[in-house]
Amino acid sequence: MKIGEHGVWFSTNGLTKPQLAKLAQGVERLNYDVLWYPESLSYESLSLGGFLLGQTDRLCVGSGIANIYARDALTAMAGHNTLNCLYDDRFILGLGVSHIPLVESQRGHQYGKPVSTMRAYLDAMDAANIAVTPPARNVVLAALGPNMLALSKDRTEGALPYCVTPEHTAMAKGILGDDSWLCVEQKICLTTDAAQAKEIAASGMARYLALPNYRNNWLRLGFSEDELSGQGSDRFLDAMVASGDANAIAARIKAHFDAGATHVCIQPLNPDGSAMPDWNALEALAPSNR
Repeated sequence: MKIGEHGVWFSTNGLTKPQLAKLAQGVERLNYDVLWYPESLSYESLSLGGFLLGQTDRLCVGSGIANIYARDALTAMAGHNTLNCLYDDRFILGLGVSHIPLVESQRGHQYGKPVSTMRAYLDAMDAANIAVTPPARNVVLAALGPNMLALSKDRTEGALPYCVTPEHTAMAKGILGDDSWLCVEQKICLTTDAAQAKEIAASGMARYLALPNYRNNWLRLGFSEDELSGQGSDRFLDAMVASGDANAIAARIKAHFDAGATHVCIQPLNPDGSAMPDWNALEALAPSNR
């Protein structure tokens, strides 16, 4: 698979069937390369991937990410193979260890050490004997720290860092090298109203500020505990959510590419505060308009 440089990451959790179809078809119409979607406590990841693929003709679809505690490794490999065989090598299986509350409180599993747990899962995927075989293996890992990034390099096609900065992208590139995919998520808010942008950024980041995996990475990046308290400092929110006009946002996207990203997927937070995509932002930043 040639993944392409431009993607969209969007939370599909609250969207209806018609809204999901419109999202996939609209992202394809605008010539983005990949549509990424999460897995939390809403749609089951691989089932949703099949639906989105079925609504499109050319668009690649990626789980960003599928929780490894939600299905065993053989099932994950079978899902990857099935979707790629049925939909012409257009599915990317993004895998992640998720977060303690989603794993222990919601799914009833014991949360293991992230890197060793993921390594064992990949071992089991490699050992799976699946009758259908796609033309290629398209797997990436949700990776923030150096050890998970190194595992991404050694065992998969690359990494999907989330809630990161161009500085993190440069660090990740140094570990992944030139032969791995480095797919970076960047939240955006297309508005020149600074107060509105801050409000949307604070709302969008609230859920992540409570999760240790992200906090630990931000501390590694040089943010202080004070900057991560409450709704987050202005510097932190500006780093997480690129706002302003299309040119200002495009400059942040370019900064990730300059730092070594091979693919940047934008997450368009709607300035109106709704959970719907901001089509104005997606239009303005579409690949044909850059």
